[in-house]
Amino acid sequence: MEQMYHVPVLLKESVDGMNIRPDSTCVDVTFGGGGHSREILSRLNNKGHLYAFDQDEDAIDNIQNDSRFTFIRGNFRFLKNFIKYHDVDGVDAILADLGVSSHHFDDEGRGFSFRFEDSDLDMRMNQNGRKTAAYILNNYTEEQLADIFYLYGELKQSRRIASAIVKTRKEKSYKKISDLLTTFAPLIPRGEKEKKMLAQAFQALRIEVNEEMEALREMLEQALEILKPGGRLSVITYHSLEDRMVKNFFKTGNFEGKIEKDFYGNFETPFRLINNKVIIPSKDEENINPRSRSAKLRIVEKI
Repeated sequence: MEQMYHVPVLLKESVDGMNIRPDSTCVDVTFGGGGHSREILSRLNNKGHLYAFDQDEDAIDNIQNDSRFTFIRGNFRFLKNFIKYHDVDGVDAILADLGVSSHHFDDEGRGFSFRFEDSDLDMRMNQNGRKTAAYILNNYTEEQLADIFYLYGELKQSRRIASAIVKTRKEKSYKKISDLLTTFAPLIPRGEKEKKMLAQAFQALRIEVNEEMEALREMLEQALEILKPGGRLSVITYHSLEDRMVKNFFKTGNFEGKIEKDFYGNFETPFRLINNKVIIPSKDEENINPRSRSAKLRIVEKI
């Protein structure tokens, strides 16, 4: 199932960075195909334990039957609540692989890829969620749409796109991916740039549908709370928005990247950087797994 779901990115580097002891209590907040979780379990003895999160129903098929493993069907933004529910006082290591798996991009029924024109505009990671991409396109104001495409897709022509969407939906509601592609056709150039801009637009909608930036912010704050002193946080990012948030938080303990000092002028931070330079995949891994090409790994230790 792992191969069908997705190939784990930076597998050895990210799990090595967790500094796992055989009796560690670990958390994988992005279970997915279970590749990282299997590697973590391989390093634990019968006193160690792994808690794994995923809100996607498809991930349930990848659960391993292991007494050292607990699967939590939920969004990682509720990390602290679920860990407390399981009577865990603190954890030794947390792993987050923030990317969307190839499984989701290749599933025609989920609406994550513009390759499948007849698919519904869905994009929900949690299939029980109420907000879909179609809902956003049909109900958000022109200003809200422009903000989404600009902030989450980094599209310079976000206002033109938003205006075209609002004008189009007056005649016909958005339901299928083909509906959105028709709107985009006169607004973006053909060729390779077209694919890049469509990817940016779909990324923006996906982030909004799943509230990804808000969830990431909440998860990182809670990770700091539940990590034991000396505990490790290993995070793989894939786009500049989430990487900037992780980078700032790791360096300063806040999301603005604001450097704070104590009374004596000493730099205050809750973390020690394990890798001062971001870790990226090798060329061999990029060739084998194209999904890894934009991946960046950052690792910190709680002071």
